[in-house]
Amino acid sequence: MSRLNLFSPDVRENPYPFYAELRRSSPVCQVDPNGIWVVTRYDDIVAALKNTQVFSSAGMRAATEPPHLQRHNPLSDSPILADPPRHTQLRNLINRAFTPATVSSLEPHMRSTAASLVADLVQRRRAEFISEFACRAQIRLLVQLIGLDPSLEKQFVRWTIDMVSVGTTSPEDHARLDEVRRTIDEMEQFMQELLASRRQRMEDDLVSELLRSRVNDAALTDKDVIALLLLILVAGMETTETLLTHMVMLLAQRPVWMDRLRAEPALIPRFIEEVLRFEPPVHVTMRLTLAETELGGVRLPAHAMIALLLGSGLRDETRFPDADSFDPERRAQASLAFGHGAHFCLGALLARTQARVVLEELLRRCRRFELRAERLEWNSVLNTRCPRALPIEVIAA
Repeated sequence: MSRLNLFSPDVRENPYPFYAELRRSSPVCQVDPNGIWVVTRYDDIVAALKNTQVFSSAGMRAATEPPHLQRHNPLSDSPILADPPRHTQLRNLINRAFTPATVSSLEPHMRSTAASLVADLVQRRRAEFISEFACRAQIRLLVQLIGLDPSLEKQFVRWTIDMVSVGTTSPEDHARLDEVRRTIDEMEQFMQELLASRRQRMEDDLVSELLRSRVNDAALTDKDVIALLLLILVAGMETTETLLTHMVMLLAQRPVWMDRLRAEPALIPRFIEEVLRFEPPVHVTMRLTLAETELGGVRLPAHAMIALLLGSGLRDETRFPDADSFDPERRAQASLAFGHGAHFCLGALLARTQARVVLEELLRRCRRFELRAERLEWNSVLNTRCPRALPIEVIAA
């Protein structure tokens, strides 16, 4: 029997039946590409995420800095790729940038942006939702959060696309690799100039806050700050953009929920939680075993690449009854969609707030959405799962 390939077209289009079979028959096993180990059950995934002494976040470094990139990627210095105690120090330094007060202060900006984009959507009626709404809404939020010039939005989007493609660009695609290297050069130079400017004149923004931060008299280095800013731009862009996309996709497929949420707005947060569970933006997070260990009754060798299938854990029947049904009224929460333990996503509150505000504005102006494609084509990135495009027609309220 051949091994499952996570990149096969059938798996990319609908991975959930394959995940279910693995949970039943081989919850911890090797798959392709490259014979990586996968972990599919909720409890085993949580156990691995908690055990940072054995399951190292260095496992994700291969995606940001593959050998064929032939240069250092500053994103590899971010806390998402660090283990305690280094991760703990970085996380403590940036915690204050994502406090409830900070997120609350950004909500008026989120709402005005969403209202403007929704008005444009309603006027045009037909749109490709990802590029024309989700991407624009999120990049404007991140530009506001970091304190960057809004005129550079298109440049930041291009940077994000190039950085996401690092782990999926073929070693033989020399032209594309050259483009990515130029992007990294541009980003580093821009960030270095930004830090120098803020040091001359501190402002009320995230960059200045990071430069001021002190924990036990320790400050972030320029390398740390640049890595954090790139992480916010790249991870914050890709994940929340995907959440917004899945939200609208599911509403188009289940129009009854448009009327239900409009009539019962108190259900909106639970609807978002179910979107996160049912179609999580992040499907896989990688770890590297630092020693031989056992997980789910299976011996794992040292230095093994481990793919924790969050998308499978969030459909685990032992944790979520009737897991393959989309039910926003279920009580179980989908916090695993943002990771668990030491690496729980700092931007979770920001993402949830952005999703709520966008959904409230969409419900205010839109009666329903209709998909304008017979079949969606899905991306080929291991850690995230999202349609390449979401063409929709908007029926105004």
